[in-house]
Formats: sequence, structure tokens, C-alpha cells
Amino acid sequence: MRTMTTGALTTLALTCIFVWVLVRLLEPKFAFFPAPGEQMTPRDHGLAFTPIDVRTSDGERLRAWWIPREQPLANVVFFHGNGGNLSLWSPVFAELHRQGYAVLAWDYRGYGSSTGRPSERGLYRDADAIVGLVRKRALDRADVPLLYWGRSLGATVAAYAASVQAPDGIVLEAGFPSARALFEGNPIMRLLSLFSSYRFPAEEWMKRVTAPVLVVHGTADSVIPFRMGERLYEGLPGPKRFHAIPGGDHNDLSPRDGEAYWSAVRAFVSGLPARPQRAAGMVD
Repeated sequence: MRTMTTGALTTLALTCIFVWVLVRLLEPKFAFFPAPGEQMTPRDHGLAFTPIDVRTSDGERLRAWWIPREQPLANVVFFHGNGGNLSLWSPVFAELHRQGYAVLAWDYRGYGSSTGRPSERGLYRDADAIVGLVRKRALDRADVPLLYWGRSLGATVAAYAASVQAPDGIVLEAGFPSARALFEGNPIMRLLSLFSSYRFPAEEWMKRVTAPVLVVHGTADSVIPFRMGERLYEGLPGPKRFHAIPGGDHNDLSPRDGEAYWSAVRAFVSGLPARPQRAAGMVD
């Protein structure tokens, strides 16, 4: 009996080790879907822009685009989702610009022209470097609100960046509270998540942030269910608003009912509190 028990425990331990190794090897392939290179730039949308290379603390080089605008409603730092690259997301940046916003967009490590391989910890290092770029280029100004805008996985990275240096406001679009929350309806995936190193705890990062937040989520999101956006909203400690996109799906590049969508964004930005203690700077 003792031999059988010892054997069963040994088998269980070996199985757990095998699953742990397998999950750690596969988790980047399930979390990140980068596309290499730059197939399109803001210039293809008729916009002037400045390409910027940013160094991370561990030596990677990130590609960023600065798309300026005279008298913008806000300077937007955009944290895109887990698929594609800057080129794929360029229609979103172009529309943001058309709606009155200056945009700093960037690719995570391993995406587009950025070097390295993506990982959760690596994305946080990337966000640290971008926060440094925001300071360097004086986007954190008294006369123009600074807005972090994260979409899907980018909502978590934006939440982390806000915990490092809070902007005037944050937009969390199609986000989720944590990686484990996504698997609450799938017992197998929830069990496997115990072996994963990836947490993406947007809700936890946001507990350190008191800046106003606008949560945006499509009611027909087929990737991140609408209830995930509601749960993320419920866990926010500071001033917050929620905007539902009726019929909106996860990968819509253009919002359904654009008028209501952009009106909600403008109302949020116009209601951001003034930050007079910031020193105005020059932005090229």
C-alpha cells in the first residue's frame, strides 16, 4: 500500500513538472501574435509622423511613431493589442488623429521593427521605456491632457504604465481584469493557468491608480466577453465611466456607431481635471 502511494505521488509530481514545463514553453505562443516589419505607416494615411527608436533597460530597441497635431484635444499614448504590429493598427491611429488627438504609438518587443521576443515581464520593461519617452518628449504637459489608451492586452500594459506614472486619464478598451479571469468558464484552462507565469493583472495595477478611467467594451466581443469589461470596471477605485458599444466585436478597427463612441471619448477628455503643476514643454 505504501509502495503504491509513493508511486502515485511520484507519478503526480512528474506529471505536474511535465505540465509546468509544457505550459511555460507554450504560453508565449498563446499570448502573443506579432507580425514583423512595417507594411504601412501614417504617411500612407496622409499624416506626417516621426519614427522613434527607444531603448529598454535590457537592451531591446522599440519602434515608436509620433503623430503630432496642432492644438490636440489630448496627447494619446496608444498600447495596442496582442496581434499584428503598428502597420495593422495604423487605421486606428489615423482615426484618432482625425478626431483631434496627437498620437504616440509603439510596438512591443518582437512586434514590427522592434527587437526581442515578447513576454509579460518584457512588455512591462517596454512600458517603462515608453514612460521615459513621454517625459523626454515633454508629452506630459500642463496645457494638453495626457491620455493612456490601451486596447485588449494593451489595456493591461497601459494599466501598468499608469501605475508607474499616472496620466491625466486612461481609456481601457476591450480589456479584462486578469488572465485567470478569462478562463473562469473553462475548468481545464483555469487549471492549466495555475502553471503559467503570465498573470496580466490589469485590475491589480489599476488599484494603484486614481486617475479617471473610461472603460469601453463591445457587447458582442467574441474574444474578451463583455462581462470581462464590466468586471474590470467594477474593480476600478477612482473616477470612472463605462461606454458599451452595441454590437461591437473585438477586432473592429472602426467602432460601430462611431458618433456615440467618439462623443463618449470627447466627453471623458473634456471632463479630465486640470493639472496646472505640470510644466509646459515643447513637442516636436
